[in-house]
Amino acid sequence: MHHKLIISSCLEYLFIKNIAIKGKAVQSSICYLKAQIAIDDSDFYCTHTETKTNPWRLDMTALQIIQEVIITNRMDCCFEQINGSEISEIRIGNSLENFGNNNPICAVIASIPAGASYSYLCPDMEGRYVNIVIPGDDKFLTLCEVEVYWGFPAPRSEFFCEGKAEQSSTLRYEANTAIDDNDFHCTHTETETNPWWRLDMTDLQIIQEVIITNRMDSCFEQINGAEIRIGNSLENNGNNNPICAKISGIPAGQSVSYSCGGMKGHYLNVVIPGYSKNLTLCEVRVYGNGTS
Repeated sequence: MHHKLIISSCLEYLFIKNIAIKGKAVQSSICYLKAQIAIDDSDFYCTHTETKTNPWRLDMTALQIIQEVIITNRMDCCFEQINGSEISEIRIGNSLENFGNNNPICAVIASIPAGASYSYLCPDMEGRYVNIVIPGDDKFLTLCEVEVYWGFPAPRSEFFCEGKAEQSSTLRYEANTAIDDNDFHCTHTETETNPWWRLDMTDLQIIQEVIITNRMDSCFEQINGAEIRIGNSLENNGNNNPICAKISGIPAGQSVSYSCGGMKGHYLNVVIPGYSKNLTLCEVRVYGNGTS
């Protein structure tokens, strides 16, 4: 049994253990190595499915309260396979309908660099099963290690209330609506090229996680393709700063967590590249470890 003190995704656990290593893993198919390789407490070997619809599922054998999932990606030429052209998803729940892929979403995997381990918060989500899936046909799924943690979280730093928000234009609600701790009203830009929203955190911060809440009406797909960028430059309104994550999609009315792995910056931007785009944000929460 693994016990450790860990600080990740801006959540400090006073007591935590990786419960994945006692579970039972299965996957849709086996190209090289079987599903259990992803929970062997070693990232030397990696699972690998055939080219097809490709969920990987962990049965934790009993209902668990999950705080965090950490995924380690392969480090060779094919590390981008986990990114997927669709939304790569972590799902947690108790249902085995559709192999468990209909359970609630913990997070989407925008991308994981070669050989890196990324943390995804699933605060107090309950379930017996953890699924990782790249929706769509003709996909490979490779996982070098999957760790699943429960614990007792200590308070985490949140900067969103202290910042100042701006956006490229305003159709309905102003930029600060996205940091009012209420997702009832949502920001909305005009239809324009590269619409953006920017948070000035007033000082250099170390960012671990960004949570974005999407609109819940028929236009929820407008956010697809958006980028989260963090840095210190205001060149191009801050839209040239390094990318934390790309938003493939967020279901209507849902909040999705994006891990930024300790990126440093004064500014956080959400921007949708392209022509004739609208940007709508119902809530943006930024978590981290304080000032650099």
